[in-house]
Amino acid sequence: MTSSIYIHLKKMAISERTSSSMIDPRTGFCIANSTFYSKRKPLPLPANTSLDVTTFISSQPHHGTTAFIDATTGHRISFSDLWKAIDRIAHCLHHDVGVRRGDIVLVLSPNSISIPVVCLSVMSLGAVITTANPLNTVSEISRQIEDSKPTLAFTTPELAPKLADSGISIVLERVVELTSGVRVVGVLSEMMKKEPSERRVRERVNQDDTALLLYSSGTTGRSKGVISSHGNLIAHVARYIAEPLEQPDQTFICTVPMFHTFGLLVFAMASVALGSTVVILRRFELHEMMAAVEKYKATTLALAPPVLVAMINGAELIKAKYDVRSLRAVRCGGAPLSKEVTEGFLEKYPTVDIFQGYALTESNGAGASMESVEESRRCGAAGLLSSGVEARIVDPGTGRIMGVNQTGELWLKGPSIAKGYFRNEEATKETISSEGWLKTGDICYIDDDGFLYIVDRMKELIKYKGYQVPPAELEALLLNHPEILDAAVIPFPDREAGQYPMAYVVRKPESNVCEKQLIDFISKQVAPYKKIRKVAFIDSIPKTPSGKTLRKDLIINLATSKL
Repeated sequence: MTSSIYIHLKKMAISERTSSSMIDPRTGFCIANSTFYSKRKPLPLPANTSLDVTTFISSQPHHGTTAFIDATTGHRISFSDLWKAIDRIAHCLHHDVGVRRGDIVLVLSPNSISIPVVCLSVMSLGAVITTANPLNTVSEISRQIEDSKPTLAFTTPELAPKLADSGISIVLERVVELTSGVRVVGVLSEMMKKEPSERRVRERVNQDDTALLLYSSGTTGRSKGVISSHGNLIAHVARYIAEPLEQPDQTFICTVPMFHTFGLLVFAMASVALGSTVVILRRFELHEMMAAVEKYKATTLALAPPVLVAMINGAELIKAKYDVRSLRAVRCGGAPLSKEVTEGFLEKYPTVDIFQGYALTESNGAGASMESVEESRRCGAAGLLSSGVEARIVDPGTGRIMGVNQTGELWLKGPSIAKGYFRNEEATKETISSEGWLKTGDICYIDDDGFLYIVDRMKELIKYKGYQVPPAELEALLLNHPEILDAAVIPFPDREAGQYPMAYVVRKPESNVCEKQLIDFISKQVAPYKKIRKVAFIDSIPKTPSGKTLRKDLIINLATSKL
């Protein structure tokens, strides 16, 4: 195993030997070092230091037959054909395109079978995958390209024009004539058919090498690239091997975006290792999803909380129109799931269990989760700590480490925790301590049975249908408007979306700019999920003496007003 993982596990072993008698088996709390330990099975991590995540996944035994199904076309790929395609594409990328260890490859695509094929191929070469939201505007994608500097991009013909001015070589999903400005160096559908002309000499890839660069929104407004190693991703997959999502014969419906950590890590990696079948929807549409459940006899859905709300609201029509009796479980993540929504869903779908989970991009799926029906009955809890995870609850004001049933900021530690932020040492130091603790920015507590509860967020990200919207990014755009003096953006609660961005705006004297004009002004510059959907005009924005916007004061004001 890598030196970093080895040192971490060695420290854990020493800690457990010296203080195991002080660990409460019920809570997982160790009184000697004020640390919570996972009550789950230990992680089965490999000892080989020269190991890429693709090879680790391919080495896992299972009895699965069909790996992926495209819900739109019905096209399916078996596990044997999947691994042939991965090997062929890796060969083409290496010999024909010149992709080498350490190169960064951008994936810009809606959900498709191509995403796991491309990602596993690229990572087997020791190259790095970075993903972009296909809904993002050209300028938003350009900023990510400027930061990550990819040497190659995989995309679809429909999205290729967004990369026309980037100067990046492109591999297209399928053959099609494109307008000028796009330099195509390969076609994925053809690469998948091409037999390797010679045996590929594999470069040495270490678990410490970077495998993934996912961009995480921040309240500062600038998206940050999260650096995850092969060892981090191996630990993520190993967690599902230790605690499988479901039985191997499960069929999942994937509607969550595969450019996001939830979709990519679970459905392009863990599901492949387990031998599960994943039915992929290119985008979420409620009735398309339910039709896919019926057609493929799906057993498990992976959803963000707003989709659960849509299923509750449309329950009568859904059950009248579709046969969903095969459905047994819902995996929910991306945003907190309220007790009211959980109970409302179970009332409408009494034979379907909900399994809540909590993780961050920076933790590579590690955090907390529900793994049994008994655990899932803990409405309001995020679950027990993931296998291999340690946690601390820290008072954000004093830095004092707290105990059981005490509230503070959640800190996480373990082999899945990312290495830091790409070319951003300051942000890395702010978020990950010198001892490797990830400061989540979430206010939590752990109860008498070791269950994690999310109380509030220190960070001020807005969660729209599971998407993260940084308020500072929208504020910066508003301040560029010639008729605005000051602005602040906060979350507005919404039953279906969870939250959406609302702006408080201070107009310049004599300005008559209206709500619709500002909504349209922002809509032209951002992806649809970032749109401002409500504007209120005020005389001044509340701020600290140092000039920091007091968004919480505006949130309190909103709660007490009649807006």
